Amino acid sequence: MRDFVYPPVVGFARTAFKVLDVNFQLSGTENVPRTGGAVIALNHISYVDFILGGYGALPSKRLVRFMAKEVLFRNRWSGPLMRGMHHIPVDRGAGAASYEHALRHLRAGEVVGVFPEATISRSFELKEFKSGTVRMAAEAGVPVIPLILWGTQRMLTKDHPKDFSRHRTIAITVGTPMSVTTDDDPVAATAVLRSKMAEMLDDTIRAYPEQPPGAWWLPAAYGGSAPTPEEADRLDREELARRAERR
Repeated sequence: MRDFVYPPVVGFARTAFKVLDVNFQLSGTENVPRTGGAVIALNHISYVDFILGGYGALPSKRLVRFMAKEVLFRNRWSGPLMRGMHHIPVDRGAGAASYEHALRHLRAGEVVGVFPEATISRSFELKEFKSGTVRMAAEAGVPVIPLILWGTQRMLTKDHPKDFSRHRTIAITVGTPMSVTTDDDPVAATAVLRSKMAEMLDDTIRAYPEQPPGAWWLPAAYGGSAPTPEEADRLDREELARRAERR
């Protein structure tokens, strides 16, 4: 797969990170394979996760093809970039086509990035996982690489204004590969993946250099003022209801 767009975008992002003086706290990046297909499963806490998540694969010299909302590919500004970087459009009305597109990438030896939660977590803890991540990896015969992001929610997330202040820490934790086969129960394997990522998220939060009591970006379970998972679920339902009314 020829990449004329992705490398310059990565270069621009790296320059932006330097200007912002972002402190990257990287762990386990050697777990991203240097060759062959793989599915990277990421937690989802902000609108910039696909940018920072891809950064976690750069030490292995891999470019991640993210599954992203189809509307981004129709936008006059983001569309050419998304297509040029060979990301995968996800149309919820035609999910099978997106799934097959991702499988072709994986079988061609590409790394595909997936957010098993599907939507941003307002609680910043893990939501329930969709089983498609595991099913995809099993069918393509590739490993699942769990990856945890922390700190990206402070930049741009739901219900809060954007804040690209300098000197922020972004933590990226990459876990060991998880093997799945078509003989595995995808629901059970998804539960194992979620449990593993929950443990990684806990470790990452506790190792993060800032833990200000009451911070909006810190989960309630860690002394922050973010919505609890139950409150976040209610907010999600209310958001969906408002969207339905507008339609």
